[in-house]
Amino acid sequence: MQRFVTSKPVEARQEDGVTVLSGYAAVFYDPTDAGTEFELFDGFVERILPGAFSAAMVHDDVRALFNHSPDMILGRNKAGTLRLKEDNVGLLYEIDLPPTQVGRDVAASVDRGDVTGSSFAFQIQEQNRRTTNAGIDVRELCQVSLFDVGPCSFPAYSSTSVSARTGQTDGEVIAIKAELESRKKTRESVRRRLMLIEKGLT
Repeated sequence: MQRFVTSKPVEARQEDGVTVLSGYAAVFYDPTDAGTEFELFDGFVERILPGAFSAAMVHDDVRALFNHSPDMILGRNKAGTLRLKEDNVGLLYEIDLPPTQVGRDVAASVDRGDVTGSSFAFQIQEQNRRTTNAGIDVRELCQVSLFDVGPCSFPAYSSTSVSARTGQTDGEVIAIKAELESRKKTRESVRRRLMLIEKGLT
């Protein structure tokens, strides 16, 4: 699965002759900021909870990639060229860009403002599912495994299938949609029943 962040731009700076790229690969859910909630499809949203990356930062072998491409590697946490940190905003990354053509090209694109977004690829390890008072189904990510983080050209959801974006198989997506539709019908039935009771018609 992949998610993209648009509200926290990527930045490049020089430190001791090394170009360091930094950005937020993911942001934690903030009820005051609608941009921290990801709509997977109508009536079903995803939120990342603080601490979701704590285990991954310690145990996972994470690469820094441009556009998730393994041919465009920029760093690696096990090599010390990628550093990951959780703060109150989300998952912050810092990359010591390599003196390669890819590294120079990415730095130039960030400096020009051509590349402003970040992304991360992950797999869910622990999650909560619940329904809000407003009838929205929520998936809360509690713990995830990390594969890669880094800057990306298109900081928005790509036109991939729902199953690819949600990390579910096609059958699971159909089941989720059926469950959501059933809940909507149940809520609508209850609402109509209450209206009839209030009008004294039942």
